[in-house]
Amino acid sequence: MAYIIANPKWVVIRIIIICFFMQSRVYTSLLSQQQVSCLFFFGASLTDNGNNNILSTLLKANYLPYGIDFPAGPTGRFSNGQNIPDFIAKLLGFSKPIPPFATATGSDIVKGVNYASAGAGILNETGKALGDNISMNKQLSNHQITISRLATLLGPSQVQAYLNTCVYTVEMASNDYVNNYIQPQNYPSTASFTPDQFAAFLIQQFTTQLQHVQALYTSGARKVAIYGLAQLGCIPQVLTMFPANASGCVDFVNDYVQLFNNRLKPLVDNLNANLAGAIFTYINISSISSINPSNLGITILNSPCCVVSSVGVCVPNRAPCIDPDLHIFFDNYHTTEIVNAIIAYRSYKSLLPNDAYPYDIKHLAQQ
Repeated sequence: MAYIIANPKWVVIRIIIICFFMQSRVYTSLLSQQQVSCLFFFGASLTDNGNNNILSTLLKANYLPYGIDFPAGPTGRFSNGQNIPDFIAKLLGFSKPIPPFATATGSDIVKGVNYASAGAGILNETGKALGDNISMNKQLSNHQITISRLATLLGPSQVQAYLNTCVYTVEMASNDYVNNYIQPQNYPSTASFTPDQFAAFLIQQFTTQLQHVQALYTSGARKVAIYGLAQLGCIPQVLTMFPANASGCVDFVNDYVQLFNNRLKPLVDNLNANLAGAIFTYINISSISSINPSNLGITILNSPCCVVSSVGVCVPNRAPCIDPDLHIFFDNYHTTEIVNAIIAYRSYKSLLPNDAYPYDIKHLAQQ
């Protein structure tokens, strides 16, 4: 991977990413100390690591070429290799990936659980045109089941104190736009809400859900990182749905997304001010994705690495591109392993002041 890096500061990032991939002893030793007791992931397909495998849905990733660069092969991760939660877990010193709720059993749950489901959204109806998914509300119900199991394993009196030391991440709302609001043929939301009204409605629903996360088991969850939305008007699937503007993206979709993102800092401030013991933080994907990809050797910006179906996921058992590291996207929605590593690293340790507010995940873990 001999790429020319134009800006020296990205050399450091590139070295870190290569260490991730090579599992170097030096880098692993730096992360050997587990920084929090457990990790819980709520989200959609960028976070899903196998929960959709057992569902009746068109959104699955348990077949090749997904996982072509993952040691265990296809597992349900929507990428050629590791996804963002895998890298976050490594950065926080976990020796193994956090298991999906669908298969987590016994003492596996003590280190955490991944509840994410491809196609899921803040709204229960989001993504249902593509089949079943586990909405944010259902993921919260699944977390309550996990808490009950933890009470059995650790003892009821120990669960609250244990959860106080854990980190929660929430990656949600992309599908509320891509697989809801901008599909008026399948969902009524476009006719019911203006873009600003829809963003406000999502934030209202999201606020209730995040309050529920923090309230579960008497405020067990204290440290919660909320991911903002990427520029959804630039993903290949949206570019198949609408003509691109001069920017190369579908500008009106990015404008919709910005209406949602603009409300996340005030949301974090509100939650931190009004929920006792809460420590919420905002991870700004727009800032993180603002780098010039060519500085990291990524030169193919809006074409997928794999052959995609009409719904934008990889066609089973078709050979992907030769070098996924050249691509931002593996399929029409989801990023390649190298991009996942970049997002995870800058979520964990801010490179720019706007990457996270008020804390990156490293400092959230220390609170």
